[in-house]
Amino acid sequence: MRAQVVLFDGFDPLDAIGPYETLTAGGVQTELVSAEGPRDVPAGLGLLTLKATARLDPQADLIVVPGAAALREDETFALLSAGAATLAPTLKDTTAIIATVCGGSLLLGIAGLIKGRNATTNHLGLHALESMGVNAIRARVVDDGDLVTAAGVSSGLDLGLYLLDREVGAQQALQVEELFAHERRGTAWRAA
Repeated sequence: MRAQVVLFDGFDPLDAIGPYETLTAGGVQTELVSAEGPRDVPAGLGLLTLKATARLDPQADLIVVPGAAALREDETFALLSAGAATLAPTLKDTTAIIATVCGGSLLLGIAGLIKGRNATTNHLGLHALESMGVNAIRARVVDDGDLVTAAGVSSGLDLGLYLLDREVGAQQALQVEELFAHERRGTAWRAA
């Protein structure tokens, strides 16, 4: 399995690093990427810069989309909208499993990629997700087949562990959970 965590200007660092470290620790080949290719990508709030080492590949097995970090809601929405415009052309044609953390599902909603799907986001954004035609579910992780979304910013570890469990196996997920001394929390909701 090959996973890519997509960085865009203004991304939330915890949304990206949680799943990246979890998947990597679970033996999944994981890389930080951007739509533009290798470059330094500034996180929101000027917190830090991470280096994307490759271009977003629609042929990856798993693509993780983080949310954005800003002080005000309108600034966050602007960062997500810019990210949606950059990522949508590649994401609309992918056959990869797409996973999101926090506002990453809002980015997909803005891009019109998940209308009619089941998804979650930070509790503050559930109404916005619904207004985009998404069936917003109040759960820690929502599994809608090839779309797996996680709620708030701290849910990135839970998302990574859920994906390891689902795609690699329960034993691998448990080993990483023990390594990180992190117990998964919240509800994992699955589409019937």
